[in-house]
Amino acid sequence: MSELKIGLLIPLSGPAGIWAPSSEACALLAAAEINAAGGILDRPVRIIVGNAGFGGSQAAEEAASLVELEGVSAVVGMHPSDARASVISAIRGRVPYVYTPQYEGGENDLDVLAIGETADELMQPAIPWLIGNRNARRFFLVGNDYIWPEVAHRAARRIIRSSGAEVVGDVLLPFGLTDHSRTFDMIRKAKPDVVLMYLLGQEAVDFNRAFCEAGLDRHHIRYSTATDETVIYGIGPDNLDNFYVSSCYLANLRYRENDSFLENYRTSFGTHAPMPNAFGESCYEGVHYFAQMAASYGSLAMTDVRRSRSDRMGFRGRRRTSRRVSDCGRKLIHIARADGVDLEHLATF
Repeated sequence: MSELKIGLLIPLSGPAGIWAPSSEACALLAAAEINAAGGILDRPVRIIVGNAGFGGSQAAEEAASLVELEGVSAVVGMHPSDARASVISAIRGRVPYVYTPQYEGGENDLDVLAIGETADELMQPAIPWLIGNRNARRFFLVGNDYIWPEVAHRAARRIIRSSGAEVVGDVLLPFGLTDHSRTFDMIRKAKPDVVLMYLLGQEAVDFNRAFCEAGLDRHHIRYSTATDETVIYGIGPDNLDNFYVSSCYLANLRYRENDSFLENYRTSFGTHAPMPNAFGESCYEGVHYFAQMAASYGSLAMTDVRRSRSDRMGFRGRRRTSRRVSDCGRKLIHIARADGVDLEHLATF
């Protein structure tokens, strides 16, 4: 039986490249589990990695190559949102395209299945929690200048104001900015209780290190839905005072699905494997998502993929795989605080 190839489109460079090792490992683990259970439609699965790079043009070129040259039967993408439209255009509905990470929401194109949680969903419980439990009343928003932070900031402003707090500043930063002194001066002047951040991967690492070098961590809470264990590790234990996150997946939470996932992960890749995290784990779910979709419809046809968009028994754009390691399928959102380079669980909604 010929193998079935799944293209894994992830950035191997740029700010989001920080998640590439864990993304590849998680996708490989999913494929191994699927193969142990008989494959997809009785065909063994092989992961083909494509480099989404940094920006839409490279991601589109790589997506087209995966389909046309590698002959993949599906593309699972974990890359920044600003490349998604270019990838959709490059694939042109020829194979299923499953987009896995947290994103801004509102994706209605029939040729992509966006299964990740949205920033809005993650902030809905967390911002009121910070207001009620950390006496936060003034929020300053910082993000990179592209679609995910732009939309996330709009949602944040709405949630903050409806919760009785106020936004005292909002800035979007270009990629690659190394001098944050102007932003830090704005923060000092605005005197926020919380600096809410939507910075991508390595951008978050660099900003937060500079934030602490400027002494701002002593005066302001930091909060983000875009920060996971990999970014926390990159920021470093000395730069994480008063740092909060909300996420559907925390690697150190104990429950049956996650215990099984972590056991298989460590058995497969050893103790020095890339750190499991929400963005990498989304690739694991994306591969399993495609496998369950194919099994449910008995087909790899795009007509069935499009049908799944409106099938109430199917997928409806949320993670509903048989391997729901994250709590997105259960609509559970966790709030945690950085403790060293770990995330200490505080509350679940």
